[in-house]
Amino acid sequence: MDETPTELMLKGYGLTTAELFYRMPDYQHVLNTFVWQEYDLAPDHPRLFRFIEFWQDEIEGPLHSVRFTHRKMISAGEWRQVVGEFHYH
Repeated sequence: MDETPTELMLKGYGLTTAELFYRMPDYQHVLNTFVWQEYDLAPDHPRLFRFIEFWQDEIEGPLHSVRFTHRKMISAGEWRQVVGEFHYH
């Protein structure tokens, strides 16, 4: 069963966004882009590298370059217990 994004974030995963530049199979001089986004673990990025390997094995358009960023959405220090609630009429 797949884990929810919140469960992944609590385990240390962050959101990784990658922009892949690749050459069109029939027009090698034309570059196109593909955006990939997934929760992944920094600094090794196993899911990103698995996707790049899949691309190289299965997709006809050869990769030109990959640009990516990683952002941890939450960490253990950002959680706090709320003991009260204010209502405004």
